[in-house]
Amino acid sequence: MRKMLAAAVSRVLSGVPQKPTSRVLVASCNYSKDVTFEIKKCDLYRLEEGPPVATVLTREDGLKYYKAMQTIRRMELKADQLYKQKFIRGFCHLCDGQEACCVGLEAGINPTDHVITSYRAHGFCYTRGLSVRSILAELTGRRGGCAKGKGGSMHMYSKNFYGGNGIVGAQGQIFEAYNMAALWKLPCIFICENNLYAMGTAIGRAAASTDYYKRGNFIPGLRVDGMDILCVREATKFAADYCRSGKGPIVMEMQTYRYHGHSMSDPGVSYRTREEIHSVRSKSDPVMLLKDRMVNNKLASIEELKEIDVEVRKEIDDAAQFATTDPEPPLEEIGHHIYSSGPPFEVRGANPWIKFKSIS
Repeated sequence: MRKMLAAAVSRVLSGVPQKPTSRVLVASCNYSKDVTFEIKKCDLYRLEEGPPVATVLTREDGLKYYKAMQTIRRMELKADQLYKQKFIRGFCHLCDGQEACCVGLEAGINPTDHVITSYRAHGFCYTRGLSVRSILAELTGRRGGCAKGKGGSMHMYSKNFYGGNGIVGAQGQIFEAYNMAALWKLPCIFICENNLYAMGTAIGRAAASTDYYKRGNFIPGLRVDGMDILCVREATKFAADYCRSGKGPIVMEMQTYRYHGHSMSDPGVSYRTREEIHSVRSKSDPVMLLKDRMVNNKLASIEELKEIDVEVRKEIDDAAQFATTDPEPPLEEIGHHIYSSGPPFEVRGANPWIKFKSIS
């Protein structure tokens, strides 16, 4: 009887189209549509009220944030590998560990808002709309890079995104110059990503006051947990609303941590211990914090997030393959794009007999 029943069930099932395993898994899970989370209260300066201490995370946003942060993390690890293989030369500042700052900031502003950042720019390049392929190709100095292979790690650009700037703190002055030249008259959020060590000195040894959110003096400020994407998102929304309402500029300090050294030439363990880095990874990692929130509150399953990880790794590997095989820009184009417009002119090379034509 049991054999007959099993055979009958088998015949029935054989006539039913089988869904892919992943889809069956997703369909069978009873996911939450959204969940309210408590977040850390921001420290305030010259502000009567600050960002909320609770916020709603939807399943859709959670999956989007997770994929973006994992993409940035894997992209930076791939850049580390390419640098050690000597495909990437020169300066290279990686932002793994600071993914919540990049993704949370973008989640709190509009695509039409303008962003100017420092030299640790790869994550912001991605959240501003550049592809992994164009970022890695720029790092390797290839023609398919976002700046045609001429900018490298510190000079990447996209719509409403103006670098990547190699001089420490220069992005503030550059924004003001753009603002005046374009007559934007835009409100400004000055963001300080405090990774506790700046280039390589503990902030307690380098500054009389480590309350950087108060450094604006008469400008209000707030200090945010930069390892929590929800804290960053809500603080950014608050700061953007504050500025848009006509109240003036605001300073936002995001307390974060970089896993790599200041640049690839810095091992990152001469001024901090490996145990400290491991402790931050195990307790405060921004990708892990979001993953735990989503899984523990039924916004996603472990299996679903693993599928995203596989998808991200493939994208990174494909981009790295392109970045190491795409041709370098030809030498005769070295003088191109110096100015955005104007008649062509000649640029002298290494000696008076070598000249290159500059065109916009």
